[in-house]
Amino acid sequence: MNSTLSIPPPFTPPPRFSRNAVIVGSVLLFHGAGLWALQSGLVRQAVEIIVPIEMLAQMVEPPKPKPPPPAPPVPVKQQVVKTKAPTPPPAPRPMAIADPTPTPNAPTGVTTPQPPAPPIAEPVAVAPAAPPVAPPAPPRVVLPSSDADYLNNPKPSYPAMSKRLGEQGKVLVRVFIGIDGHPEKAELKRSSGYERLDKSALEYIMKCRFVAGKVNGVPQPMWYEAPVNYVLE
Repeated sequence: MNSTLSIPPPFTPPPRFSRNAVIVGSVLLFHGAGLWALQSGLVRQAVEIIVPIEMLAQMVEPPKPKPPPPAPPVPVKQQVVKTKAPTPPPAPRPMAIADPTPTPNAPTGVTTPQPPAPPIAEPVAVAPAAPPVAPPAPPRVVLPSSDADYLNNPKPSYPAMSKRLGEQGKVLVRVFIGIDGHPEKAELKRSSGYERLDKSALEYIMKCRFVAGKVNGVPQPMWYEAPVNYVLE
């Protein structure tokens, strides 16, 4: 049996296209697809879908943040006013009902006539009270004096030593004068500051005569303050 070996034909490489031819073919294919899409209405539908989506995205605004909720109000404490419970009215007291039916075996009282009322005494006229007695007026006192001309009292003598030393001043002598106007005793009330002048003033007052003091016009013995001045001229 003879076997026949088949020899495959030699490999033929595909034809090579140039780069420019590929580019020109791609451009022609793209334009052709575009024309076909315009004729079939695909481009219009894509525009209608894309444009409303963009307009809707512009019209819809993002939601604004919500303001925080207000703080709850602080409860105000109200003062509780205690009210006193109303005082219940007093319970009604039982009232006695007069029963005209006499009780059996009740004792029969005897009505005793009352004595007649005493006669009403007539009012006695009361004499009006006497007005209060006014207090007596204070006594009118007139003090003694030594200014009367008829007394002929001498002037006080100035001690010679006091003149040389220049001693001067006022002596106040308290003298007790009797009802006849004569001085009975004398004492120094206020000194002049010099012993010689004070002693001379006491001797001078005991030599003077006075008009006696009077109480309600009646002469009375009383004390009198007599001034004696020693002034160098």
